Amino acid sequence: MRTYLVGGAVRDRLLGRPGGDRDWVVVGATPQQMTDLGFRPVGKDFPVFLHPETGEEHALARTERKSGRGYHGFTVYAAPEVTLEEDLVRRDLTVNAMAQDEDGTVIDPHGGQRDLADRVLRHVSPAFAEDPVRILRLARFAARFADFTVADETVTLMRRMVDDGEVDHLVAERVWQELARGLMEARPSRMFTVLRDCGALARLLPELDRLWGVPQRADYHPEVDTGVHVMMVLDMAARLGASLPVRYACLGHDLGKGTTPAEILPRHLGHEGRSVRLLRDVSERLRVPNDCRELADVVAREHGNVHRSAEFGPEAVLRLLERCDGLRKPARFRELLLACECDARGRLGLDDCPYPQGARLARALDTVLAVDTASVSAEALARGLKGPAIGDAITQARLTALTSATPPLERT
Repeated sequence: MRTYLVGGAVRDRLLGRPGGDRDWVVVGATPQQMTDLGFRPVGKDFPVFLHPETGEEHALARTERKSGRGYHGFTVYAAPEVTLEEDLVRRDLTVNAMAQDEDGTVIDPHGGQRDLADRVLRHVSPAFAEDPVRILRLARFAARFADFTVADETVTLMRRMVDDGEVDHLVAERVWQELARGLMEARPSRMFTVLRDCGALARLLPELDRLWGVPQRADYHPEVDTGVHVMMVLDMAARLGASLPVRYACLGHDLGKGTTPAEILPRHLGHEGRSVRLLRDVSERLRVPNDCRELADVVAREHGNVHRSAEFGPEAVLRLLERCDGLRKPARFRELLLACECDARGRLGLDDCPYPQGARLARALDTVLAVDTASVSAEALARGLKGPAIGDAITQARLTALTSATPPLERT
């Protein structure tokens, strides 16, 4: 019985990157032996155990045989006679197919160290084509390791997988899981570039894929191409350390531009409403979590108004706050402002430009939230007001606060 550190932990150690979770492969053991040693079984599809002290995952060495379509179409065989080399060959990329023994020696049968040095993402074997999730994983790694390229032969293999229909059998939950992780990487745009290059994006997110080649007005968008713009917005979100809901909102804020009638291009009248409808379809199809759905919806609907809000007086500002539900959900409203800042700065030559609309609206929100609505209501009741009249009194108090704010809520 031998235990080896495998996968990402070995890769990151060789790259000098901070270590995350550590995974282990156990060769020469049975499930009963693992249980007898105090390991706790947790694997559903193959034998995985948690170490009794560290809680780290230890998987029995295994082989896989393709038996059907999609991510679950595999027959797994785990037994004491399965070797480390047989286990490593089933892995996705050469840089993930290395192991380290107890003495610190690296076992590298597929040239992972060479590909690390050359900054290349390359599949281990033709078995890569048997699992469509590997396309998503590779794209996610491209977003993490922004200076790595994808080997030509791997791109060719992924295109063949797409043409063969493997991607069409991915389950929604797994697609979202990988997309969400990729969105949180250092250069999320690279994930979508890789997916688009092999044809997978057109199958998984056709609403996004159709944005490339769609022109925008150059006076607002010097980069012109809508797809290029959305990728710049995503990378700006990463640069500003945005949360997953903000990044998802950035991804979908301009989907409606892909359905703009050709005769009105490069203008995109009404694209906000079309973006909302398309985003709702995407979110439902991928079973996106509610916090991401809700923020993306309000960003798609209101980002144009937020951009124009520098021209708004107190009445229009208050209507915007209320329309965005900012008074009940101030944290989400601040995330809306951050997504809009990413949109404004995710444009060619504008990445370091200030976004005063964000600070102005954040200050307006704080001003309105500081209004003591309980006192206003009590005073209105004392004056004999009822029902809607009390609401009108609260609205007037909020407008008065915005009008007399210090410093003033000036228009530009």
